[in-house]
Amino acid sequence: MLKKRLLLVSANRHVVPYPVYPLGLSYLYSYLQEHLSGFEIRLFDLNLETNDSLVQKLVEFKPDYTGVSFRNVDDVNFYSQESFINGYQTVLDLIKRTLKTTIIIGGSAFSIYPKVLFSFFEPDFGIQGEGEESLYELLTCLSTGSSYKKIEGLVYRNSNDIIVNKRKSFIHNPDLCFDGGMTDFYWDKSGMMNVQTKRGCPYNCIYCTYPLIEGHKVRTLDPDRIVHTLKELYTRYKVNYIFFTDSVFNISNGFNIDLAKKILQSGLQIKWGAYFSPYDLDESLLGLFRKAGLSHIEFGTESLSDSTLKNYGKHFNVDEVIRISHISNKIGIYFAHFLIIGGYGETEVTVDEGFENSKRIDNTVFFPYIGMRIYPGTRLQKLAIQDGVISAGDNLIEPAYYVAKGINYETLKERAEKTGRRWVFPDEDVATIMNRMRKRKRKGSLWHHLKK
Repeated sequence: MLKKRLLLVSANRHVVPYPVYPLGLSYLYSYLQEHLSGFEIRLFDLNLETNDSLVQKLVEFKPDYTGVSFRNVDDVNFYSQESFINGYQTVLDLIKRTLKTTIIIGGSAFSIYPKVLFSFFEPDFGIQGEGEESLYELLTCLSTGSSYKKIEGLVYRNSNDIIVNKRKSFIHNPDLCFDGGMTDFYWDKSGMMNVQTKRGCPYNCIYCTYPLIEGHKVRTLDPDRIVHTLKELYTRYKVNYIFFTDSVFNISNGFNIDLAKKILQSGLQIKWGAYFSPYDLDESLLGLFRKAGLSHIEFGTESLSDSTLKNYGKHFNVDEVIRISHISNKIGIYFAHFLIIGGYGETEVTVDEGFENSKRIDNTVFFPYIGMRIYPGTRLQKLAIQDGVISAGDNLIEPAYYVAKGINYETLKERAEKTGRRWVFPDEDVATIMNRMRKRKRKGSLWHHLKK
C-alpha cells in the first residue's frame, strides 16, 4: 500500500533581529511522525529556501497534503509597518499552480485571524490554535473518508459559510525533535534554539494574543521530556544555548523549580533565556534558575509608570520591576526591559514618569515600542473602537495601532538619551550589529553588548 505524502511548509521569512526556528512546525512534525501511520512527512522552511526550491520540492515529492504555517501577519513595528500577507499569498499561489494537493493552513497568525485569512487565502482547511491533535484527526478522517466536522480547532467551508470549530481540550505532552539541516542553520544564524516548557497564559493584558492562540489555561509539559530534548540538542547538534518560548516563563513556579532541578541533575552545561514577568520572583528562585543555566531574561515590563501598567492590564507595579532588576544584577543575570510607549491610557506625564524611573535600573537595555498593535479578540480592540481609533468592521489584517494622543513622539529619543540609560528604538539597525557578532560565533542573547 502506497504511503500518503504530507509536506509541512514554514512560510515565515522575517529575520529581524534574527531568524527564529519554526518551533510550531517541529512540534507538528514530531507528533505526526509518532502517531500517524501510513504517511511520509517532509519539512520545508522558506527561511532556508527559495520559491523556486519550493516548486521543485512539490514536483519531486508530490504531496497529497500540504500544510502551510504562518507565524506573523506583520513585523509589529510602528515605524515600518511591513505586512507579510502578500508574501504568504505568493507561496499559496505557487502551491496551487504547481500541483493538486489538499492545502491546510495554520500557525499563530492564522489562529488570530481564522475567518479573514481563510477567506483571503482560500485553502481547503485551516487549524486554529495548537495543531498536533487536530491535524492528526483531520488527516485520519480525510484518509478514511470519515466526517471531520467535529474536530476541535478545525476551520472549513460549509456551503457559503466559514466554520471555526471551538477548542475545548488541549494537548499536554507534545513531542519534539529537530531537523538536522534546519538546526544547523538556526544555531549558526540565531545563536540559540527554541523549546517550550508550557503553553497558555493566565493573564489579561489588554493587547495580547497569547490567550487567543494557546488559551488561558496553563499546561506544563513533561519536564523529563524537556530535559531529554535539551540533551539531544547538546549531544547531537552541539547546541548549548536555549530560549524557552513560553508566553511567560515564571508561571507555575512549582513546575519551574522541578525543571531547574532536573536540568541540574542531568549535568548538562547549557545556558538559557526566556520571557519573564517581573511578578512572583525572588532571589532564591532566580538563584536556582541561575545555577540551572539561566543567563538572560527578557522582561515584558511594558511600562515604568504604575498608572500605565494598570491601564495595560498588568499585574505588577514599578517597585517590583526595580526590585527584581536589582536582584538580577546582584546574581549576574543579563536582562532587558521591553516597553510600550503611547499605548492605551498613556500621557505625557506617564511617559516622563517612565523615563525618570528608568534611572533607577542599572546595567540593562530598554527596548521601547511605539503604540500598541491592535488585534481582533483583544480588549484593546474594544477600547480602540470606543475611542474611534478603528471601526467595528475593521478586520485589522493591515497594521493598525493604538497610539495615545497628546504625546510629543518626536522628542522621545532625546528624552531617553537624557536618562543615561541605553534605549534601543525599533528603527535602530540592531540586526546588522548582531549579525556581525554572530559571524564571530557568539551565541545566546547579544543585546547585552549594547549596554552603556
